[in-house]
Amino acid sequence: MASNDNNRSGLLSAGGILTIVAGVFEINAGVRVLLTGDIWPYPLWLFPFLPGFWWEALQHGWLVVMGGLLFALGILAVVGGTSAIRRKRFGLSLAGAICTLLSSGLLGILAIIFVALGKREFGAERKENGI
Repeated sequence: MASNDNNRSGLLSAGGILTIVAGVFEINAGVRVLLTGDIWPYPLWLFPFLPGFWWEALQHGWLVVMGGLLFALGILAVVGGTSAIRRKRFGLSLAGAICTLLSSGLLGILAIIFVALGKREFGAERKENGI
């Protein structure tokens, strides 16, 4: 990709935006799971030995865990995407992009690739300013 005057190729911005978009999707999915319990139908045939009461308890516990996990990963993804756009912390930006893999596979893969390819842009502004 062509560079502009201030040594930015656009890959890091694209990776940050993809990370933020996928993170918002994850936050939305986490809230939906926590409030409504709707993520995917659990296959009852996996647990034929559990009576109804135990199955309901197990299902409710998994919904809380999955909803909380999706919400937390979504928050981390949005923070990492913002860090990528600001070109501040590479580790946080890459961690945020990796967090998007759980809910949005293709967006997450593209975000990881774009953030990883834009790694050299993190130190470029500091070197230009003599910091």
